[in-house]
Amino acid sequence: MLKSHELLGFMSPALANDILSFIFESDKPAYRATVAAVAEAKHVRPVFLERQPRDQRHASMLTVLAKPQLDAAAGAFIRAWLVKKHVAMLVDFLNALEIKNENGVVEDLPTSVDDTKLKAAVEILLGKYPHETVAVYLNAFNDMNTAGWANLKALLESDSRLQLGNH
Repeated sequence: MLKSHELLGFMSPALANDILSFIFESDKPAYRATVAAVAEAKHVRPVFLERQPRDQRHASMLTVLAKPQLDAAAGAFIRAWLVKKHVAMLVDFLNALEIKNENGVVEDLPTSVDDTKLKAAVEILLGKYPHETVAVYLNAFNDMNTAGWANLKALLESDSRLQLGNH
């Protein structure tokens, strides 16, 4: 099971940059919070990062976000991207599992899900969305899911289409 900071380290640089660019363009509060967390970890003021050229700043931010001490910031950053950009994927997954949700957000997850339903839900996602994006979502979901579905963990570990770093 990958933690949020590990997801950033294992995903393709292109996807990591796309996520950061999306947050920069569409969710200023989340972007500012991420800049602040990275600045604190680097022992600099946020304005120091903000004055750097965006490409340089983003490369530096992604390097720091991939470290264990910034797991919470990386998790918030990935959640913001998923909830704002990939609502349809979240809804498709939860609906396939017959889990009541509101735009991909769930109040109470069941403690377990049926293997057949889970496999069918994953197949739906892999058929509609880029495999790397699905892998990031399912890993993030599994990491943030307090119920800890053992069958999802096993699927993430065994299905090569859900392995990060293979894309």
